[in-house]
Amino acid sequence: MKKKLLMLIMAILTMTVNLHAQKTADELIKQVVDKTRSLKNLKIDFVYKMINEKAGINETKSGILYINDESYRIELDQQLVISDGKTVWTYLEDSNEVMVTNAADGDEAMTPSKLLTSYYKDYSSSFVKGREAANKFLKTIELKPKTGKKFSKMQLAVDEQKLQLLNLSIFDNGGNTFYYDLSKMTPDSKIAADFFQFNPKKYPGVEVVDMR
Repeated sequence: MKKKLLMLIMAILTMTVNLHAQKTADELIKQVVDKTRSLKNLKIDFVYKMINEKAGINETKSGILYINDESYRIELDQQLVISDGKTVWTYLEDSNEVMVTNAADGDEAMTPSKLLTSYYKDYSSSFVKGREAANKFLKTIELKPKTGKKFSKMQLAVDEQKLQLLNLSIFDNGGNTFYYDLSKMTPDSKIAADFFQFNPKKYPGVEVVDMR
């Protein structure tokens, strides 16, 4: 679940700047990366769906994602994932338990910084045609990993007139589709200094499982 949510971070980091039809998908991605780096932080309200038709799975949840440089915070249902760029805290409300790990630093690391710097060599992008019937301003960019990843492709839907990311879909290699409807984006919010750190004092009786 955490890795799929962090894929959302990558998609947001690639779709927060004006899009122009004359440009190639790669050129648009480069502009988006440059624009995103200039933001102080970003807050995204979203609705998350996981669908697997063969397994009869169709789950829907609402959540909020915060991004600040290499730090992030994901609030989804009864789960909270926080990272300050060095440490990751995964808190489960139903068991009042928090797992503590080091931020991944391998090839599969999903931190915003690594996704930005490795984007061009790890993924290929192209426009997808045939989805404009319902909305003539709808444009879709498809991303495919150049090397082995746990997902086969991602599709990002954009309203070209409003210059707004509408939704994104992640297709993994196990037949699952992870769909995110991005209802609201708020840049440069006022965020407390300790917002991207887990404070056990705020969760009385929490069990800390340190896996570092």
